[in-house]
Amino acid sequence: MEDVKAFIESGILELYVLGDVSPAEKKQVEAMIQKHLVVKAELEEMEKALESYVFANAIQPSDSQRNKILNSLVTNLADDSTFNKKPAPADNVVVMPTGQTDFYKYAFAASIALLIGSLFALSNVYNKLQSSNRQLVALSTQNIRISKTVSYMNEALGVFRDTTYKVLKLKGTKNLPSGGMTVAWSPVKKEVMIDMTALNMPENDKGHQYQLWAIVAGKPVDLGVFDRSSADSVSMKKMKSVSSPTVFAVTLEPRGGSVNPTMDKMMVAGAVNL
Repeated sequence: MEDVKAFIESGILELYVLGDVSPAEKKQVEAMIQKHLVVKAELEEMEKALESYVFANAIQPSDSQRNKILNSLVTNLADDSTFNKKPAPADNVVVMPTGQTDFYKYAFAASIALLIGSLFALSNVYNKLQSSNRQLVALSTQNIRISKTVSYMNEALGVFRDTTYKVLKLKGTKNLPSGGMTVAWSPVKKEVMIDMTALNMPENDKGHQYQLWAIVAGKPVDLGVFDRSSADSVSMKKMKSVSSPTVFAVTLEPRGGSVNPTMDKMMVAGAVNL
């Protein structure tokens, strides 16, 4: 669900509604719509909002523009020479009076003028709406970053101020000598948190994930998997609970995690000093 939330907050749905996405992005959005009902619902809400905005902000063409178009159409349509002459009607055919014919000409011309004026207005509204939505997407993206940063700070302060937590520094192994990460563990609450901003590990590929382990009574206990990516880089990540660990370690495993740790893929480790 974190991936779906990040996808919605990325702003790509707004651009999709405006038709301002690449073919690859369009396929990605349509795939997410088919796969996740929450994405489909969010897109429908955006489309309804766009439609409401267009009708609420419709702009009528200026009087001079409307009159110019109307006069041009009336002049052309009123010129009988522009219409093909037809043979005289038979005796049993009732000919419509000229006055009524002229009336329908003018009515038709007025309808065309109104249609063209509406198209001008709609085009103007669309251009303004597109510009406004681009600004909203940029502001939304910026607000998301700020919100995530504030959330991280609140979580981090909450953990580091809680005296029940022990802050442990895991150091790199021979597989990653320069690696390191910070784990906060509360013996009272049995909770384990990873400081993702202090995670000094390379980004994993799509086929693998990092897996956190605790050694309890000499046996490895799975504490969950995580990714080293921008999506996880601004928050404290909560892992599975554990009691009485003696060591914390991280291995690189196939995506989804393993039942037992792959020892030759151990990246960082650190002992718990009680």
